[in-house]
Amino acid sequence: MDQKNLVVAIALSVLIILGWQFLMTPSPEEQRKVAAEKQRQLDEQRKAQPAPGSTPPVAGTTPQAPGAPAPAPTTAPTGYLDRPAALARSPRVTFRTPELDGSIALKGGRVDDVRLVKHRVSIDTKSGMVPVLSPEGAVDAYYAEFGWALKPGGTSKVPGPDTLWTADRDKLEPGQAVTLTWDNGAGLIFRQKIELDRNFMFTITQSVENKSGATVDLAPYGLVTRHGEPKTEGIYLLHEGPYGVFDGKLKEFDWSDFKDGKNQQNLPTTGGWLGFTDKYWMAALIPDQKDKVTGRIFKVNDPVLKRYQADFTAPLLTIDPGQTREATARLFAGAKIVHTINEYTEKLAITRFDLSIDWGWFWFFTKPLFWLLDKLFGFIGNFGVAIMVLTVIVKLLFFPLANKSYESMTKMKKLQPEMEKLRARFGEDKMKMNQELMALYKREKVNPAAGCVPVLLQIPVFFALYKVLYTTIEMRHQPFFGWVQDLAAPDPLTLLKGFGLFNWQVPEILSIFDIGIWPIIMGITMYVQQMLNPQPADPVQARIFQFLPIMFTFMLAPFAAGLVIYWAWNNLLSMAQQYVIMRKLGVPITFGAKMPAPASGKPPDKR
Repeated sequence: MDQKNLVVAIALSVLIILGWQFLMTPSPEEQRKVAAEKQRQLDEQRKAQPAPGSTPPVAGTTPQAPGAPAPAPTTAPTGYLDRPAALARSPRVTFRTPELDGSIALKGGRVDDVRLVKHRVSIDTKSGMVPVLSPEGAVDAYYAEFGWALKPGGTSKVPGPDTLWTADRDKLEPGQAVTLTWDNGAGLIFRQKIELDRNFMFTITQSVENKSGATVDLAPYGLVTRHGEPKTEGIYLLHEGPYGVFDGKLKEFDWSDFKDGKNQQNLPTTGGWLGFTDKYWMAALIPDQKDKVTGRIFKVNDPVLKRYQADFTAPLLTIDPGQTREATARLFAGAKIVHTINEYTEKLAITRFDLSIDWGWFWFFTKPLFWLLDKLFGFIGNFGVAIMVLTVIVKLLFFPLANKSYESMTKMKKLQPEMEKLRARFGEDKMKMNQELMALYKREKVNPAAGCVPVLLQIPVFFALYKVLYTTIEMRHQPFFGWVQDLAAPDPLTLLKGFGLFNWQVPEILSIFDIGIWPIIMGITMYVQQMLNPQPADPVQARIFQFLPIMFTFMLAPFAAGLVIYWAWNNLLSMAQQYVIMRKLGVPITFGAKMPAPASGKPPDKR
């Protein structure tokens, strides 16, 4: 009875832990409801907006230029514009590349309209392109701007957010730059030459021509401003928010680090980059890698819009009369595709730009694993099959070590009857029983700890694959076969929805039991594999081990389907390997053994 109570206590403990995680982490259904409610409120606000032609009550203020005093808090907005209306507030230079679609606002010279051509909001091909940057006035405005900061005490008129630039072309294309020009009317002519490659990198070359009769001192800067507090995955293994590389070291910050506008980060650096990242895409400023610049990450003192800003200020440039000075910086605005990021890191010599992808502490293992998986995908064309082939390769690499482990486990299964006799004889004398067991292991050349080796070998592969599936955009919306159309998302056919037979809103309290088909398959394979192994002599331990497949089924249910497929496939391969070894050693193929009886301290025939 005590043993039964112990197993029940363990089961209840696991349910409490899972329930706590469930209550503390919003479910996907809850997140969707919050998003839908937010959209409903915005739609109502838009209906109440003035007719076209009148001044719209739009949220937004100018970003804070480096060195400028903090702006006054914004008054509460009465509404937001939809994206087309927000874009229409400024004349624009458009661009379209194989990766990006968008435009640059001539008002302020802002890069504020960037969408990803090859990435959709959902797996539905009719869903819209993923927006990376959005114009001021729209919901979740997010934009980049480059300009010139005055030397303290300077009085020259410099371009700002309200400056209307003149463009020499109305379309920006790879290989064909656009030059924006603005004359301050006092002898200074400002220009921005904007170039865009075929991927996600903008190159901005700013210049100042001094036709006045006085010397001016100006410092080039770049900034990225983001309105609102973005929703994050809220998981420790993934960083989302402000970050950058400063003097060769990666620094990551949470949005909460800048609560109440405090804790501004002043980060001087030579080389490196800074900006904001989401799970799969980012906007990052890249100053001239030879300049010593001052970087900043902070929350603007604006309780209404909750604006965050990352910026850098380069050294002052002295521009004498008749002289032209220029400065070059870059802006990355796009998807964090591994080979593209690596190419920028090498070809543009951007200090540790590869760290913009969150490889984690074990990057030395995760990066090679992704490289191999990506190569396999290139040959096979299906990431799910590539994961299965990768599993076979890992199995082959560790085959000699795992083989010895399975041989030892098989010998232990063969010795199970002898172990039962010893337990029945010395069950009350634990020390004597352990001594006899150790003597039996030594005599039969069996290592009882060898069975842990396969599990230990799985752990680094499991976590590395988890990191790859969870963080790399290459896995996003990648189909497997049948109902699994996104390997980076949980199995969509779940128990409480009749595995796709009907669709209903599963109550929050029941969602923990809403497990998919692949997690169930994984649990079954784990149980069968466990039954091939020798059972623990202690009946309590045996019951606990029998409970583990159930626990892992519930634990892995919300994980990416690709990870669960890997685990199930790995179990099947292990079972096949163990089956061959058992046949080779002449051990009968049995699934499990009779549950060990409680020790009586007497031989079986005297009970």
